[in-house]
Amino acid sequence: MYCSRAAEGIGEVEVDRIIKFSQSRNATRDITGMLVFCSGVFFQWVEGPPAEVRNLIVSLHADSRHYDIVELDRSVEQRERLYADWDMERVEADDIRAVLQDALDSTEDEINVAALKRILDHLDSAPLASLGQGN
Repeated sequence: MYCSRAAEGIGEVEVDRIIKFSQSRNATRDITGMLVFCSGVFFQWVEGPPAEVRNLIVSLHADSRHYDIVELDRSVEQRERLYADWDMERVEADDIRAVLQDALDSTEDEINVAALKRILDHLDSAPLASLGQGN
């Protein structure tokens, strides 16, 4: 899981291109996840084989379309995927709560349950849509 700031000039059209490219490429790498783009901020959850995810993260750091990349979680533990059927889906900031709640409702993994509850609690106190406001 990481977040980053979009480079100047990156908007909805380019984000849609990123999604289309990622979907085809991630399918061959067994990578799944979701991407939120709001107020010039990317938030992405990535799941897959550790070596493939590491390679993806290396390529993200070299991508000039964003900067200030912060890796929020690098967990490698064996667990069920939260987004097993999502080759990389875009989620609007307004919908992130529902997506996370669906993941919470469908998981049986105690670590995932605890993490999702913490994220949802955080969203209740500071909505994702407010990221980047006032910058």
